[in-house]
Amino acid sequence: MSQQLLSLDFLDTPATPAEHQPSGEVRVSPATRTGRQRKLYIESYGCQMNFSDSEIVSSILFEEGFDTTEDLAVADLVLLNTCSIREKAEQTVRMRLSQINGHKKRNPGLLVGVLGCMAERLKTKFLEEEKIVDLVVGPDAYRDLPRLIKEVDGGQKAVNVLLSREETYADITPVRLNSNGVSAFVSIMRGCDNMCSFCVVPFTRGRERSRDAHSIVQECRDLVAAGYKEVTLLGQNVDSYKWASEDEQEHVNFAQLLERVALISPELRVRFSTSHPKDITDEVLYTMARHENICKYIHLPAQSGNSRILKLMNRTYDRAWYEERVQAIRRILGTECAISTDMISGFCSETEEEHQDTLSLMEYVQYDMAYMFFYSERPGTLAARKLEDDIPLEIKKRRLQEVIDLQQKSSRLRNQLAIGKVHKVLVENVSKRSAEHLSGRNSQNQVVVFPKGDFKKGDYVHVLVHDCTASTLIGEAVAVS
Repeated sequence: MSQQLLSLDFLDTPATPAEHQPSGEVRVSPATRTGRQRKLYIESYGCQMNFSDSEIVSSILFEEGFDTTEDLAVADLVLLNTCSIREKAEQTVRMRLSQINGHKKRNPGLLVGVLGCMAERLKTKFLEEEKIVDLVVGPDAYRDLPRLIKEVDGGQKAVNVLLSREETYADITPVRLNSNGVSAFVSIMRGCDNMCSFCVVPFTRGRERSRDAHSIVQECRDLVAAGYKEVTLLGQNVDSYKWASEDEQEHVNFAQLLERVALISPELRVRFSTSHPKDITDEVLYTMARHENICKYIHLPAQSGNSRILKLMNRTYDRAWYEERVQAIRRILGTECAISTDMISGFCSETEEEHQDTLSLMEYVQYDMAYMFFYSERPGTLAARKLEDDIPLEIKKRRLQEVIDLQQKSSRLRNQLAIGKVHKVLVENVSKRSAEHLSGRNSQNQVVVFPKGDFKKGDYVHVLVHDCTASTLIGEAVAVS
């Protein structure tokens, strides 16, 4: 019997619909069933980078004789690909490890491992102090998994959490297990050089390194040949993508890479995530404007609307800079371009007036969607070492709720602007609420639901929107000449 899945929720109060929460999800890689002798069960927690990494891990272990399985009960190897961005994420993974170890007591041959950001951060506790896993593997060490598994098969514990200045997994073709067959994620860079004071990513994923531009374009071409209609280029900070050939004769920045991918096929939609306000350039915006198939949606995390708090966060921009980047988006791409954000309530020493600055920035931008959290101190970060987490929890929660309430109002208003317009929708799935309706997204990343008719997953459909909720557009398919 399959083990029941846990749902992972980073927020005490849900801030956005579940389908829009990139960090509130647990994914189990589906079964491959190619007859390989051993079975791998892998759960992925957190961000799209983790989901993409799990596809790389599945590819590496597929070559080592592992099929993936969705059934924990038949697994020979269980891997949890983990996230450390918030405390609640770590608590959830620990609960899951406790469940799995209960299962292991009845199946002593089962191997259990932790991958990803928690692996790097808590390697000693997992292996030596708590002894709850057999192997611990960091984000840059997945190529070493075959050797580490052999060590565990031989009765040893195994660990490799070394960070790399070169590893991009550019030559590994991911096994597309976490995809719907229409949209795929393509990693273009790894690591992060932005030392935001609240963030563990530079310590768990290492320094930035950009993947070979030719390998990225080829992977996207292969996806088009396999029938995919959309790719999302992934990186902690895609705008700082910068690749050079070994002979230094070729240099490619993010705007140029974006254009190369867009030119593969006019039928291929191109998205990207995440942008950093200090790095997104007019060149990127003009590239988006030139190509209809580059989606008009930008995730531009603000984190706060107050310049003093932004400086404490080490975001390297102030409010005026952020507002200027929003103005550039509106000037070059128009008011219909969707903008989303991340917001943190109750950061160290945040005053009530500074919280109001965040609310006023939200009013100014009118975000289409936001990921909203109250501040959670992470061990090892600059903030944990240098700043006092001095805002009481009840104040953090109250401020967060005010942010959530304002964003829900903004999302509804932005969705209302879509009513009466025809949207080009890429069908991704049957609607969750009705088998007679299909669900997809428009260029602005808004979810659109409409009657099924004769359409199917992977079709582009023009939909006239006639109604909306705070999270979904509702319409009817129409013919466009």
